[in-house]
Amino acid sequence: MFGRAWAGATARLKPIVGFFLTGFVVLTLSRLGLAWWQRVQISEVEGWSQVLVQGARVDVASLCLLLVPLAIVVLMLPNRVFSAPVTRRGIAAWLAASTTLLVALELATPGFMQEYGLRPNRIFMEYLIYPKEVASTLVKGRPLQTAITLVLSLAVWLATWRLALRSQGMAADGGSAPVPRAALAVALLLLGTLGVRSTLGHRPMNPAMLAFSSNPTVNVLPLNSFYSLAFAMRDWLQESEDGARLYGELPEDEVIATVRAGMGVPATAFIAPDIPTLALRPPTWRGKPRNLVIVLEESLGAQFIGSLGGKPLSPNFDRLSRQGWVFTRLYATGTRSVRGIEAVGSGFMPTPAQAVVKRPRSQQGFFTLAQLLRGHGYDATFYYGGESHFDNMRGFFLGNGFNRIIEQRDYPSPTFVGSWGVSDEDLFLRADKEFRRLHAEGKPFFGLVFTSSNHEPFEFPEDRIALHEEPRQTRNNAAKYADHALGVFFERAMASAYWEDTVFLVVADHDSRVVGRDAVPVDNFHIPGLILGADIAPRQDARLVSQIDLPVTLLSLIGIAEATPMIGRDLSNPDLTLPGRAFMQYDRNFAYMQDDAIVVLRPDRPPSQYRLEPSSRRLVPVPLSSERLRPAHAHALLGSLAYDHGWHRLPERQSR
Repeated sequence: MFGRAWAGATARLKPIVGFFLTGFVVLTLSRLGLAWWQRVQISEVEGWSQVLVQGARVDVASLCLLLVPLAIVVLMLPNRVFSAPVTRRGIAAWLAASTTLLVALELATPGFMQEYGLRPNRIFMEYLIYPKEVASTLVKGRPLQTAITLVLSLAVWLATWRLALRSQGMAADGGSAPVPRAALAVALLLLGTLGVRSTLGHRPMNPAMLAFSSNPTVNVLPLNSFYSLAFAMRDWLQESEDGARLYGELPEDEVIATVRAGMGVPATAFIAPDIPTLALRPPTWRGKPRNLVIVLEESLGAQFIGSLGGKPLSPNFDRLSRQGWVFTRLYATGTRSVRGIEAVGSGFMPTPAQAVVKRPRSQQGFFTLAQLLRGHGYDATFYYGGESHFDNMRGFFLGNGFNRIIEQRDYPSPTFVGSWGVSDEDLFLRADKEFRRLHAEGKPFFGLVFTSSNHEPFEFPEDRIALHEEPRQTRNNAAKYADHALGVFFERAMASAYWEDTVFLVVADHDSRVVGRDAVPVDNFHIPGLILGADIAPRQDARLVSQIDLPVTLLSLIGIAEATPMIGRDLSNPDLTLPGRAFMQYDRNFAYMQDDAIVVLRPDRPPSQYRLEPSSRRLVPVPLSSERLRPAHAHALLGSLAYDHGWHRLPERQSR
C-alpha cells in the first residue's frame, strides 16, 4: 500500500525530473563549448577542474531555483486540480519556458563575452530596457548570431512545449494520496534549498565564492548565464552593491581623511562639515569666465589613437593634439557611457552599483557641471544624435542643471540616420550653429556633446573616409569616421568667433570591448583626452590622470571660483605635486592605480597588488603594500558613501 502511494506521488515529478536532467546536459554542453573557446586562458591558470566541477554545482543550483518550486506546487495540488487540462498546460508552459530561457541565454553569451569578457550581467539587463536600440544593433551588427539565437530558441520552445505536454499526459492521472505527496514536498523543499545554497556554510554560494583566478573571464565560466543574470538582478533590485558590503568597511572619518589628503588642496579649502569633500579651489584663469564645450566620444579608446600607440585611425585627433594640452596616460573610470558621463560631467567616483545617471537618489539636487554653470548664467545644453531617454540621460540631465536637450527628433533634415541616431557630422553641425548663436547673443554656454557613430552596428555616411578595412561596418572604420567628424567640427570651431572665448575638452567615455585576462584589464581603460582653446598652450602631459580630474581642471581653466564636492585634482595648478592616480571599476572589481602600482579590490576576497608589465601589458602580482591599500580602500568606498549620505551636492546657497 505504502509503495503504491509513494509511486503515485513520485509519478507527478517524472516530467520535472526529465527536464531537470535535460537542463543539466544543455548547460554542461554550453560550458564545454565556452571553455574550449577560452581554453588557452583556462590552461594558463590550470582551471579546468574548477570550471567543470564548480560549473556542475552552479547548474544544479540554477535548476533547483527554476524547477523545485514547480515540483512543490505540483505535489501539493489536489487530484482534481492536477488532472485538469489547464493545469497540465500550465506545467508544460513552465517547463518549456525554463528550458528555452536557459538555451536563449547561453546562445547570447558568446557575443556578450566577446564585448565585455563576462557572462550576461547587470549591463545585459540594462540594455534590455531599450528594445528598439538593442534590436537594431543586433539585427544590423550581429545578424547571423541574432538569427541563430532566435531560430534555435523558437525551435527549443516548440520542441520542449510538445515534449512537456506529452510527458504530462504520461504522468499520474491524479489518483495519488495527499500524505505521501506532502512528505515528498517537504523533502524537496529542504533539498531544493540546499541545492540553491550549494553549501552548509553561513553564506550561500555566490559568484565571488567561485572565483579562483585573477582572470575575470575564466572566473565566470563556472557560472551559467541564468545564474549570473539572476544574481545581478537580485543585487540590482536590492540596491545592495555598495562598496563596504563588497570590499569591507572602513570608518567614515578615515575614508574622508584619506580622500581629502589625495585631492591636492589645503585643509582650509574644505568649507562644509556636512559635505566632506566640498572644497574651494582658486581658478588658474582669472579673466572673464569662458564658455565650455565637452566632446564625449563614444567608445574611442587609446587603441584607436595613433599618437597614443594605437592604430592609425586618428589623423585629426593626432593633429589637434599638437595644438593643445594632451594627456597620454588618462584612464576611464568604467566600461559604460553612463560611467563616463558621471565622471566627466559630475566628477563622481565609480561604484559597484549602477552609475548615478540611473539611480533614484541622484535624479535631482546632484552635483553636475551644468548645475554649477547654470547658476552663473550659462546656457547648459546636452547635444546628442540619438534618443536621450537611453540610459535615463534625459531625466538625469534635466533634473541636475541642464536647461535644454537637443536629440534625434530635433534634427529636421539630417544627412544620415543610423541605429543610434544622426551621424556625428550632423551632431557637430547643430552644436556649432548653437554655439555661434549663443555667442552672438552674448550668452555664456556649456555644451556637452555626446557622439554615437562609433557604436555597433557601426553605421556612418558614405564617401567620408578611406576605409581602414573591409567590410565597411567595422569598429575600426567607425572609429576613423568619428575622428573625421571631429576634425570637421574643429575646423568650423577654430574659424568661429566663439573659439576665442571657449575651452574645449575631447575625451572618450570609455574604451570599446573592455576585456582581458586580468582582474581589471587596465590597458582597456586607457583613453584619449585633449584640452583645446585659443589660450591653451600645446603640451604633452605624461602624468597619470583619471577622468574625474577633468571637470575640476575645466572649471579652473574657464575661471569659475566656486566650491564643488568633486574629489578630482586641478591639473592646471602649478603647485600640484602629488603623484598621479586613476580609478577603474570593472564589474564588481575596483582598481586603484598609482605610479606603476595597482591595487585591486574584489568581493569576498583579499585585496591584491600588481604592477603593469610593460612588454606584455599584463598585471604581475607583487606583495601588497599597506601604504597603497589604504587609499585604494577609501576611494573604493567613497562613491557609495557619497551617494547614500547625499555628499555629492552643492550647499543650498549655491544650488541656484
